[in-house]
Amino acid sequence: MTLSQDEIEKAAGDLFTAEETGRQIGLLTLRHPQMTMDDAYAVQAALVRRKLAAGRKVIGWKIGLTSKAMQYALNIDIPDSGVLLDDMMFANGATVPAGRFIQPRIEAEIAFVMKAPLAGKDVTREDVIAATDYVAPSLEILDTRILRADPATGQTRKIFDTISDNAANAGIVLGVERHAVDTGDLRWTGAIVSRNGEVEETGLGAGVLNDPVTGIVWLAHRMGKYGQRIEAGQVILSGSFIRPIECPPGSKIEADFGGFGSVSCEFA
Repeated sequence: MTLSQDEIEKAAGDLFTAEETGRQIGLLTLRHPQMTMDDAYAVQAALVRRKLAAGRKVIGWKIGLTSKAMQYALNIDIPDSGVLLDDMMFANGATVPAGRFIQPRIEAEIAFVMKAPLAGKDVTREDVIAATDYVAPSLEILDTRILRADPATGQTRKIFDTISDNAANAGIVLGVERHAVDTGDLRWTGAIVSRNGEVEETGLGAGVLNDPVTGIVWLAHRMGKYGQRIEAGQVILSGSFIRPIECPPGSKIEADFGGFGSVSCEFA
C-alpha cells in the first residue's frame, strides 16, 4: 500500500460523485503514479462502502480481464474483480434510460448463480461445480467514471484505474434460461452478439481462462486473501469472451447463445 487512508477515501469519493453527476474524473494513476494493485482494491472497497451506506446491496461479483488480448493490452497477467450491486440489475430485454451511464459498453458472459458459499486458497474446480446452482447467458454493461485517456499527456487508463472504478462495472442483464453447470462443456458455450441487427462480436467460453469455471476458482482464491467470500445466492459474472461493444444512444444489443439461450437490452 502506498496511498494514505485519506487519499483512498478522496479517490473513492471522487468516483462516487462522478457516477452521480455523469462527469468523469482524471486518471488516478496520474494523481498517484506510485499506486499499486492493493491501493486500487482499497479504493474500490471504499467506493463500495459509500454505495452500501447510500442503500445499495451486494448481489454478486464480476471477473474482468480474463482474456489474453485484454491482459496484453493492459500489460498484466491476472484478471481483476468488482462488486455487483442491486441497482445494476436489468431485466432481459430492458431499455436502459438515457443518461444512466457515461460511456456504456457491452460484453457477453456466462453467469454463475451460487447455492453455497466459496472462499479460500484451497477451492477447486469441483468445489465450484458443487456450489453452483445454475449458469445462464448474460450481458455485462461496462462504464467508466474515469477518463479513458488524459487529454494533456495522452496517457491511457491503467489496470489500477479500472480496479479502483469497481472494475468498470455498471450493469448486468441475465437471460431467463437456466442450466446445470455440468450438463455441457462451458468452453464450447459461446455467443453471436449483434448491435442493431449487425453482428459485432462472436466468442466461446474458452476465451475465459480456457474455462469459465477457472474464473470462479480464481475469484474464490483472491477473495480469501482479503477475508471475503462468495455467498450463496450471489451472481458471478465469469468474464467476457468478446471485446467490449460501444453502446451509444439507440443501440439494441442481442446476444444469441444458441441452445444455451439469449439475452438482450437496448439503450434509449
